[in-house]
Amino acid sequence: MPLANFTNLDFNQVKTTLKEYLKENSNFTDYDFEGSNLSSILDVLAYNTYITSYNANMVANEVFIDSATLRENVVSLARNIGYLPKSRKAATGIITFFVDTSNVSPSPSSLTLKKGPVATSQGGFGNSSFVFSILEDITVPVNDGIAEFNNIAIYEGNLLTANFTYSARNPNAKLLLDNIGIDTELLSVTVKPNQASSRSVRYTRQDSLFEVSPDSTVYYLQEADDERYELIFGDGLFGKKLEDNNYITADYITSNGDSANGVGQFSFSGRLVYSRNNQEYVVTSGISLITTGLSARGGEEIEGVESIKKFAPRIYASQNRALTANDYESLIPTQIYPETESISVFGGEELVPPQYGKVFISIKPRFGDFIPNLIKENIKKKLKKYSVAGIVPELLDLKYLYVEVASKIYYNTNLAPSATFVSGVVQNNVNMYAESTELNKYGARLKYSKLLKLIDDSHNSITSNITTIAIRRDLRLTLDTFVEYQIGFGNQFHIKSMSGYNIKSSGFTVAGIQEVVYVSDIPDTNRRTGVLFFFTLPTPGSQTPTIVRRNVGFINYQSGVITINPVNMTGAKLKDGQPILELSAIPHSNDVIGLQDLYLQLDTSSSLFEPVVDDVSSGLDPSSSTYIVSSSYSNGKLVRSGGPETATVTVGSGSRVTAQTSGVTGGTRISTSGASTGSTGSTGSSGGTTSGGGSGY
Repeated sequence: MPLANFTNLDFNQVKTTLKEYLKENSNFTDYDFEGSNLSSILDVLAYNTYITSYNANMVANEVFIDSATLRENVVSLARNIGYLPKSRKAATGIITFFVDTSNVSPSPSSLTLKKGPVATSQGGFGNSSFVFSILEDITVPVNDGIAEFNNIAIYEGNLLTANFTYSARNPNAKLLLDNIGIDTELLSVTVKPNQASSRSVRYTRQDSLFEVSPDSTVYYLQEADDERYELIFGDGLFGKKLEDNNYITADYITSNGDSANGVGQFSFSGRLVYSRNNQEYVVTSGISLITTGLSARGGEEIEGVESIKKFAPRIYASQNRALTANDYESLIPTQIYPETESISVFGGEELVPPQYGKVFISIKPRFGDFIPNLIKENIKKKLKKYSVAGIVPELLDLKYLYVEVASKIYYNTNLAPSATFVSGVVQNNVNMYAESTELNKYGARLKYSKLLKLIDDSHNSITSNITTIAIRRDLRLTLDTFVEYQIGFGNQFHIKSMSGYNIKSSGFTVAGIQEVVYVSDIPDTNRRTGVLFFFTLPTPGSQTPTIVRRNVGFINYQSGVITINPVNMTGAKLKDGQPILELSAIPHSNDVIGLQDLYLQLDTSSSLFEPVVDDVSSGLDPSSSTYIVSSSYSNGKLVRSGGPETATVTVGSGSRVTAQTSGVTGGTRISTSGASTGSTGSTGSSGGTTSGGGSGY
């Protein structure tokens, strides 16, 4: 039988190959394969070959982590290279309540909130009810008849307990936790000499064999079938070995993952007790309503197959050490800070000027914009056992690079009910694009052509669009102090005019100048650098600026860095209670990138989507004599526009005034007098940072 090259698992191809083989046999020279009973036999043989080949192909696929599809096989292959997939994670909330014990008899000196269920979600939340538990008993004193339970961390899910008795006669027995949905970060394991003993030792989870001695009270964890977990203890060499009749207790929470995220109203369902004269009493009255300090957040589903395929080989390649940027980007989300949504890592040698011996890490958490300082310190502490000696990790705050869109959308009035409808459809699609994973990550790139196509494809009435792009960063200010500011955009600026006014700013006030001022630029003849100046306007839309102070800073158009010399700003626009200066420019390329620690955001709230009637396509003006032409360049205004008619502006020593802005965001006409005190800040790096107390968001 000749060797057949099968291009795919095709039944007809297999049957044809079998017929060709039989035709070459002299016993079947004149045989009618189509009209005989032998055709049915060939069907059976071809079908059997097809099924066998299919099974062989699927088995071969499941042998390799890249092609495996079943979770059990992917997990098993990842285990071979030392990777434990992330478990389901329980949503965490913070609550506070108090107990009035004035009517409790006998009077307690302290109250204990027993571990286990503490609260339930109040009312319907997504047509579901959730239980929240604590892992350990919490005891507080009673002062003046009041016991206060402040800032208690509660975890969504039920607290369960599994017990095992180790038998030396069956050392290979598996210690399986039979429930699915376990949050392994909340797993607590204790071991007693025997079941009757009152002495127990808490064991800690270990992920590697480093720093483990024969007496280390550690356990290892691995995922078994059906998303269950198996406990593994030491063998006397790597960790303490269990002895006969040791009694093992595992306390864990089984959660619903991200389903409980957002729960903010709770009802008390816990158990409060106290002891007097060796007798335990239960308290059921005097319990206040629960105050929510932090709504439930942080719940996640178990790590998916695609994520395991992505991170397992990278963790193996890093060999549990942080040397390259890729090592940090793999280790931090999987081993150190699982709440990482996106991460950017770059070496100090990439900065201008370079900072050798440092690696800079910027993390976007899943919830919120910034990582608390305490968590930063914990991350740096955990990184020490992975990082190479002499390399200092530095964690940077998240810095946003906003992209603003101005789009004129031409549409056919015969195919759309109204201009509002067209604008709404486009804005909804752009919002979905802005919230997609394509943009919400470090190293993201706004693809201009894709944005244009998305607008055109939003509705069949849209005939074309003229869309311009601007990039913006918000510079956080330190008022009433001389500070030097530097902020980087990570993208080259476009020089529209050698006469200046290529960058725009919101309004602010400066000590010694009574009017609201703005900052802009004049390019040098080399078209690479330029100088900054302050100017005023008689009216917001005026084209007759008055320069009030020159050489207040400089700009590098190629690197996209703006530096403002030491200046005492006394007032500015407020954002989240923080005075800021909005700076925007036209990028040299409409494909905007988030460089290094810049997190790209398509700011639809500051974007404009203006529908324009296409007279030609609508049949209103076939000759195009009244066709509205839209400029392909940005508007000619000298300052940033928009905003309410009045705005609260912080001035002098944190006081506030309300002033007319006349449509210019952050621009006011006020008189301030602030002390010009303080020291000059040092210049920050060009990677989008500021100095002297200011920083960019």
